[in-house]
Amino acid sequence: MTYTTAEGRQQLLDTLAHATEELGAALANLGEAYEQLDENNAERLEQELFRPLQMAYGRAQRTYSEFAARYSLPGQTFTQGAPGAPSHGVKGFLEETAAAVSGADGELAELQDSMLPIEVGDPELREGLAEVRRLIADVGVRSRELVRTFGR
Repeated sequence: MTYTTAEGRQQLLDTLAHATEELGAALANLGEAYEQLDENNAERLEQELFRPLQMAYGRAQRTYSEFAARYSLPGQTFTQGAPGAPSHGVKGFLEETAAAVSGADGELAELQDSMLPIEVGDPELREGLAEVRRLIADVGVRSRELVRTFGR
């Protein structure tokens, strides 16, 4: 498939935006899970999941906005999204978190595996994608581990 550089950059931004929205949804679910936990478990959730995910979400937003600005493309503002239903409980929220993070990571991996970031991107973009993936690498596994310990 052939595309213009502008089309490629927009496609890249669209994919990054969707992955960023997935991370925002994961954060919203973690917030709901946090509210249902006792103090010790909430602190554990914050340390093991919330902080790395929040850093990844911020990095994804920054990568998006800086790339858009470098090439005078329209940007967007991201929100954390809506969490799942309260009836899901901690286990449900953590499972939704893991699924959203997995989806975002899959999209970013596919983007990195394509030639798009090399053909129409730049080193800063590629560095940002790699950093986001590094930050979320363990979040899905940690979510599932937490489900086993207190999500029943």
